[in-house]
Amino acid sequence: MANLLGWSSWTQAAKFLEIKRDINMGHLTDDPKDPRLTHGPDSEPVEQAEVYLVLSEKERNKGFVRPVRRTYIHVGVSGIQTNPTEVGCGALTTMGQELAETFARDPKFYGSTYCVGCRMHRPVGEFTWGHSSELVGS
Repeated sequence: MANLLGWSSWTQAAKFLEIKRDINMGHLTDDPKDPRLTHGPDSEPVEQAEVYLVLSEKERNKGFVRPVRRTYIHVGVSGIQTNPTEVGCGALTTMGQELAETFARDPKFYGSTYCVGCRMHRPVGEFTWGHSSELVGS
């Protein structure tokens, strides 16, 4: 029987507790043409990108349409764990303030985000904000 977050076992829930780590990126840019930017989801584990795109400080200062939230959980495809090959790893990832503010200003700004458990950028629809059922990017 699945628990509240949809995990098929408490082993997955325990794994989430062991893998809580922060995104510790080196650089941020508001230049969408920066050649160091990566794009889209990964199909195998990778290190974090050298640089991440954020909205400019001026744009973020215009206000937020969603709360500023820094943590998300990898729960799986469309936030529902029904197919064992599409189950998220359950890791809790914490991002930097500027990234969180970019999500809060424009929830559709990113199509993918980094999972510290899988070590991959995955589509935002595979993550929920903290311990809620609200999908990242919605």
